[in-house]
Formats: sequence, C-alpha cells, structure tokens
Amino acid sequence: MQHSYLIVDDNTSHVQETLRLFEGFPEYYCVGIATTCDEAINKILELQPQIVFLEVSPSSKKSGLCLSIITELYQFIDTIPYFIVHTATQKFAFEAIKAGVSDYLLKPLSTFELRKSLLRFQRTNPSAASNTICIKSYGDYQFISLSDVVYLKADNNTTDFHLQNGRTVTAYKTLKHYEASLPFFFLRVHNSYIVNSNYISRINTGKSLCYLNNSDLSISFSKTFKDNIDTIIRRIAPEYL
Repeated sequence: MQHSYLIVDDNTSHVQETLRLFEGFPEYYCVGIATTCDEAINKILELQPQIVFLEVSPSSKKSGLCLSIITELYQFIDTIPYFIVHTATQKFAFEAIKAGVSDYLLKPLSTFELRKSLLRFQRTNPSAASNTICIKSYGDYQFISLSDVVYLKADNNTTDFHLQNGRTVTAYKTLKHYEASLPFFFLRVHNSYIVNSNYISRINTGKSLCYLNNSDLSISFSKTFKDNIDTIIRRIAPEYL
C-alpha cells in the first residue's frame, strides 16, 4: 500500500533533500509542497495527505505559527495527518509535542532515522480505508474490491463503477458522495469522472486525456482538476514536475 505525504518548507534545498531521502521509500509519494502556513492548511484540507513533514527553523520567528497549523486544522477536520517535525535543535520539542506533533526528528536527517519514523507511523496509524466498497440497490448488496475499480462515471444522480473485468455496477448515489469517501489513490479529474490512479498508464496534457488499463481506454480531464492531474504525475514520476 502507498502512503501520501506533504512537505511544508520554504527552503528549496531542504525540500530537495527531503525528496531525495524519500526516494528510498517507494511506497511513499509526495502530493505537494507548501511554503507558508496558510498554503499548508489549504493543501492539507484539499489533498488529505497521511503525513505532513514540517520543517521548523530555530532562527525563524514563524516557528510557533507553523506549529499552530495543527490547532487550526482541528477547526475543520476531526482526524489530522501524522505530523513529523524536522529541525536542527530540540528547542521546540516540548512545544511541538504539546501542539500534537507525532514525531520529532533532528538534523542532519539520515535514511535510517527516516525509516524508523515511517515505521512508527505505520505502527500507530494502520490504514483506515477499507479494501472493499458496498454498493446497495434496494435489498441487493454488492461488495466490490477497490483494487478492481478502474474509474467511476457520473450519470445524473447515479454513479457507474467500471471494473477491470469490464463489468459496470451502478450505485444510486452521486459521484460527489464517493469523492469524499474513497481512498487517496482515487482522484477526481472531471465533473463526470473519478479515476483509480493505479490504472493510469499515460497522461496527455495537450489533449487533456488520461489513458487507463494499459491505454485500452481514455477519459477526459478538465482544467478545474488540473491539480489532481499534477498529483498523479508527482506520484508516478516526480522528476517531471
């Protein structure tokens, strides 16, 4: 299973170093980078990363403000991401723990220390997402493995689930309903489509097309959801963004 993370840091060289360290952990992928506290909150609410890697600089007057991200998030969501603070000093350790930080790592950060932190994350935060989804039609309950769902298509107030084996299952709920409840690897790319990013084999930004199932089929994406397309590209090939 893959896990998503967001980097909060206004130093480009620090960001690149963090990304380089994460290259040794292919099950983790970066959904975005924020350089300010407001941008971080917005991206956390929008992208819902499982981990937030937060740089706290002892020389910055904004360190306390950055830690207040956690407090502010509780105004909007019940469960916050797993926050890992990365800093050169223990100066803010107590403050960070009080703020609700999950882990506190000192520089220089090594692959070994990052590995231990990620293992702690996995141990204390088992995935809450179910491997199956139940589609109910009157008294009929169909249990579908999420790994078999290639994409979802809106059809008025119903949603069609298109499966890898070619089957289509219709659910009597809107696409918006499923957008909020599906795991992170399902992303909306159009008013009418949500795709399982694990099935994307090609993206043509010139034609605004996503190719699925080894390019056997394609669906359109819209400019409204361009950020989600960037997230998919970042997950599969971060060096091209």
